[in-house]
Amino acid sequence: MKKVNYGLWYDFRNPPRWQQPFSTFYAERLAQIAEAEAMGFDSCWLTEHHFCEDGYTPSPLVVASAIAARTQKMRVGTNLMLLPLHDPVRVAEDAASLSLLSNGRFDLGVGIGYRQIEFEHFQRKLSHRPSLIEEGIAILRRSWSGKPVNFTGKRFAVGDLCITPTPETQPKIYLGGMVEPAIQRAARIADGFLSTGGIGIDIYNQALQEQGKAIQDGDIILGCWGIISPDPEAEVAKIGEHILYQINEYIKWGAFGPPESTPLFEDVTSAIKNGLYELWDADTAITELNKLLETYPNIRDIHFWAQFPGESVESGNQRLGYIAEQVLPRLRS
Repeated sequence: MKKVNYGLWYDFRNPPRWQQPFSTFYAERLAQIAEAEAMGFDSCWLTEHHFCEDGYTPSPLVVASAIAARTQKMRVGTNLMLLPLHDPVRVAEDAASLSLLSNGRFDLGVGIGYRQIEFEHFQRKLSHRPSLIEEGIAILRRSWSGKPVNFTGKRFAVGDLCITPTPETQPKIYLGGMVEPAIQRAARIADGFLSTGGIGIDIYNQALQEQGKAIQDGDIILGCWGIISPDPEAEVAKIGEHILYQINEYIKWGAFGPPESTPLFEDVTSAIKNGLYELWDADTAITELNKLLETYPNIRDIHFWAQFPGESVESGNQRLGYIAEQVLPRLRS
């Protein structure tokens, strides 16, 4: 069995209700990530959105380079970056630089996006998302080949240009999605699938086989919504407002369906019961995670929210310490 990485997931949200100065906010979390590497976490994953009151990460590749500079072995990736909003050549250049600066520790996870405001500002159409993502990934791969790109499609045209410097280790390209066409696309054109909360893994593995690929040909990168604590119910009581803020903001944006027909959760109890969150102590986490690894042998990374929007680093550190001491050693044994 290939090594499985266990890591952390960051959205860098700093909501007005609990807001810190952003310079302090970033400094604390970068220090936390460096400490997490020393504690035994293997990876760090970053998200992307724009025009958010809480500062949700608009520049994940900039943040990724800061993390790479502060770590030695930890893999750094995006889960996920909104590729249709960007010029794929610029993304290819930045990702290549990141790969070189990190000694090959960077992976690029992308998705098609869903917020109208973002597409409007960056002069893209939501209806063009499938072609934007497919052409974007094709250009990324050609850009890292060391050969002229020479690509012409519906949305992009890149001529007889070589993109330099060429990465010595090409970043893996992972593709996320929650609906069947997006998941099948990940099996077809990406190196692996970004699964949110375990959604879509069966569809992805079936799609690999239908395309004549082996399960081992596609990595699963699992963003896990498990809340792991010695007393998970007490933990939820302590940080419930932050959990509720996180999930309801996603619902407002349309992450889980049209906002007008997807009701907000009224309280954290309903969010836990009906959402993606799982409440686990160490024993339960080990049982559930081992079950996932046995069922899906192509899982390559499992990462957890480091802390919830507005929650202090000190509060998040308590869970990270518990996972590092009580969960990771037993999973690796």
